Amino acid sequence: MRRLVIIGDHFMRSDMFEKAIRQKCPKADLDIIRHDLDWPDRPMEHGYAQAGMAGLKEYMGSEEGTVALIDGAEILVTHLAPLSASIMDRCPSLKFVAVSRGGPVNIDMRAARQRNIIVVNTPGRNASAVAEFTIGAILAETRLITRGHDALRRGEWRGDLYRADRTGEELSEMTVGVIGYGEIGTRVVRLLKAFGCRILVADPYVQLSASDHADSVEQVALERLLAESDVVTLHPRVTKETEKLINAETLAQMKPSAILINTARGPLVDYDALYEALKDKRIRSAMLETFAVEPVPADWPLLKLENVTLTPHIAGASVKTVTYAAGLAATEVRRYLAGEPPVNRC
Repeated sequence: MRRLVIIGDHFMRSDMFEKAIRQKCPKADLDIIRHDLDWPDRPMEHGYAQAGMAGLKEYMGSEEGTVALIDGAEILVTHLAPLSASIMDRCPSLKFVAVSRGGPVNIDMRAARQRNIIVVNTPGRNASAVAEFTIGAILAETRLITRGHDALRRGEWRGDLYRADRTGEELSEMTVGVIGYGEIGTRVVRLLKAFGCRILVADPYVQLSASDHADSVEQVALERLLAESDVVTLHPRVTKETEKLINAETLAQMKPSAILINTARGPLVDYDALYEALKDKRIRSAMLETFAVEPVPADWPLLKLENVTLTPHIAGASVKTVTYAAGLAATEVRRYLAGEPPVNRC
């Protein structure tokens, strides 16, 4: 029998991955061992290097605990388990890893390549969920849903939110700027088209589709997008180029009435600069789903501002995300067992 270990959690559940693998590999002689980590009930490590884990991000588990789970396994399917060079050295049987996320940030990829360990991922696993959530975030800010909710929670009836000089605009009369046009950005644009808004896209590495051109989507430089957009929504990957893309300089290029939406990654934003811009009303409001430090500190200044909506990094949380990722991982396992090349090798 070939040993396969699944390290899931309370979101990416190991039983759902085993079900998908059994369905895709009905004739495989597999010894499947499952374990679920305590995320999201307990926070993961967000890149604060622990001993032996330098360079790894967004993981949960220690070296000793991870080795105890995967020692002797040929195949690992996981979401958050860390794989450092030291862990790989202590688990010489490991040959194939399917990591259920868009980027294998919890794995030392250089060490994996040096040890001929195949690593695959599940790109686009939560693209649909995040895109839908982004539309909800935009509506919450443009139509003052959060402001009304917060007031009622305090026992206040905000009739003034109906005033013509205060009420929110409709998307049909707004310009929405989408920064980053990958799996999620393209889905956000597809959903936005139904609202009839003007759509601008800034991404130097992609081209618009024929349908985008037919629907009057415009690809523009970042500077123009910031200057003309009523809503700016972020969807790029975090790279050296995009870290703190939203900063004092770029915030100054936005309209005073503009709204910022971040359902992507915390490092895209200079949160100190954003706080100052929101406090001084140099932009209208923001909806923030991801943060530079998670969980956010209880005394974080942005928690105190009325013109900010905050959620605890839940945009990608849907059952479809899990089932889709499980299906992708199971297909990769089947291909590995059959001696076929992977589809999404990292």
